[in-house]
Amino acid sequence: MSHPLPAFPNATAIPVDTPVIGWLLAVGGSTARIVLDREAVSALGGDADPVLAAAGQVAMPIKIRRGDRWIIGTIRNMSLDPASDPAAIQTEVELIGEGWCEAGSGTLHGFRRGVTAYPLPGAAVHAITNAELAAMHDRRGAPTIRIGTVYPARSVPATLTIDALLGRHFALVGSTGTGKSTATALILHRICEMAPRGHVVMIDPHGEYATAFRATGEVHDVGNLRMPYWLMTFEEHCEMLLSASPAERQIEVDILAKCLLAARTRSRAAAEVPRVTVDTPIPYLLSDLGAALTQEMSKLDRAGEIAPYQRIKAKLDEIKGDPRYAFMFSGMLVGDTMAAFLSRILRMPGDGRPISIIDVSGVPSEVTSVVVAVLARMIFDQAVWSRPEERRPVLMVCEEAHRYIPARAEQGSAVGRILARIAKEGRKYGVSLGLVTQRPSDLAEGVLSQCGTIIAMRLNNDRDQAMVAAAMPEGGRGLLDTMSALRNREAILCGEGVAFPVRASFDNLEDGKRPASGDMPITALWTDRAAGEGVLNATVARWRSGGR
Repeated sequence: MSHPLPAFPNATAIPVDTPVIGWLLAVGGSTARIVLDREAVSALGGDADPVLAAAGQVAMPIKIRRGDRWIIGTIRNMSLDPASDPAAIQTEVELIGEGWCEAGSGTLHGFRRGVTAYPLPGAAVHAITNAELAAMHDRRGAPTIRIGTVYPARSVPATLTIDALLGRHFALVGSTGTGKSTATALILHRICEMAPRGHVVMIDPHGEYATAFRATGEVHDVGNLRMPYWLMTFEEHCEMLLSASPAERQIEVDILAKCLLAARTRSRAAAEVPRVTVDTPIPYLLSDLGAALTQEMSKLDRAGEIAPYQRIKAKLDEIKGDPRYAFMFSGMLVGDTMAAFLSRILRMPGDGRPISIIDVSGVPSEVTSVVVAVLARMIFDQAVWSRPEERRPVLMVCEEAHRYIPARAEQGSAVGRILARIAKEGRKYGVSLGLVTQRPSDLAEGVLSQCGTIIAMRLNNDRDQAMVAAAMPEGGRGLLDTMSALRNREAILCGEGVAFPVRASFDNLEDGKRPASGDMPITALWTDRAAGEGVLNATVARWRSGGR
C-alpha cells in the first residue's frame, strides 16, 4: 500500500490531472527532503510525455506549490528505508527557483532563479511536464544560441544566453574522448553565426581547429603569426632569455633590465614617448640589445662577472639563429606594427570572419607560455587603454587551459598572472575568458571559480569531479552525481548562461565545421602498407626546419 498523500490548504486550486508524485517532509535553506510515492512515479513511466515519463529520477526537476507560485527543485539523491513504507522513497531536493502558477490551469510560467517563498512541510510534490520544462528554458528577448536538446525531452532546446555566458566567463571540462573539442567548436560556431562582427581569439595548442574555422575566421600559425618580439614585457623577456639557476637569476634579471632599457631608449620611437621603461611596447633592435650587453661586459675585468652577460647573449644569439623562432624574432618585425598586429588578431574589422585561431602547435614548447602570455596581455591591455565608448568585447578561449594556469602556480609565470587577472577583472573591460580543459584539478582553483557558467562533460577522475563541484555555481551541484554517467556529447550546463541547471545532449556539428580531434583508426591504418623512406625524408626536413 502506498502512503496517503497529506492534505494541504490550496489543494483545490490544482487541476486534478496535475501529476502528484509525493509530498514535502522538510525544508531548509536551499535544500528540502521529500518522499516520493513509488507507485505514482511508476504509473508515469509509460507516459507519452518524455519528461513526465522520467519523473522521480535523479537530476529531474519537480515543483511544489506555495500560494500563487511554484517552487522548482531538482532531485539530488534517492534512498529507501526498509523499516518504513516500501512504497515511500526518500529523496533530497536542491531548490533552484520559482515561477508563477497560472490561476485555474495551474500552469507554470515566468520562471526565475532564487526562492522567495518557501513551501510548507506537507505540501504536495508534482512532476514537471515537457511544456513546462520548455517554458523554464525560454529566455525571450535575450540573445541566445542553441547547442543541443535538454535531457530527457526531445523537443526542448538547450540554449546559452550569450551576454551572461561571456560576461561572467565560462569553463568547458571533460575527459578525453567525450566530445569536448567538438562541443567547443559547436559553441564557437554558434557564437560566430549570431555575431558575425564579433571578436573571438582561440588558442589552439594542437592545431585541431584550423579546418573547422577556415571559412569563418583567420588561422595564424608560425608561418603567418608575425608577432614582434618587442611587444614582450620585461617579465616575458626574462622567461624567454634567462635560464640560470635561482641563485644566479637575480643577477641576470638586473643585467637584462639595464640592457633592455638601453636598447628601447635607442629606438627612434622612444623620442615620441614621454617616459620609456623596460615594459614600454616600442620597437627596438636586437642588435642594440646585443651591443648593450657587449658594452656592459667591456667594463668588467673578472671572468666570473662576465659569465651572466655571456649566458644572456648566447641565448639571444641562439634564438636569433633558430628558424623555429622566426615567427617572432625575424628581422622583418622591427617596424612599428603594433596596431596592425592587434587588428589582425582581434579581427577589427572582422569582415564577417569574427574568429582568430592561434595555432601554437608549431611554436617551440619552451616558449609557448610566453607567446600565449603576450597574446593574452595584448588583448587585455588593448581593452584597458581603449576609451569606454570605443571598447569592443573580446572573447579569448584557451584550449588545454591547465597548461597555462596550473593549480597553485598562477603567480609563477607571466601567462598565469595575466589569465588570472583577466578572470578577475576582464568583465569590467569587456574581455571574456573561456577555459577548456580535460584536467580541471590541474587548473588554478581561483581562476575556475571565476567562471560563472560551467559546462561539465563526463569526468572519470575523482579529483577532477571534486574540483568542478567546488567551483559549480548554485543549483548545479545536485546534478554532479550524474557526471560520471554522462554519455559522449552530453554535458551538465549550470550557471549564469543557462536558465536552469540541466543535463543536455549536444547537437551534431555539420561536416567541415568539426575540429581535427577524432581518434586515429589504428587497426584500419595498420592494414595498409606503410610509406617508404621518401615520406620519412620529407618528415625529417620539416622536423629540422621547424616547418609544417
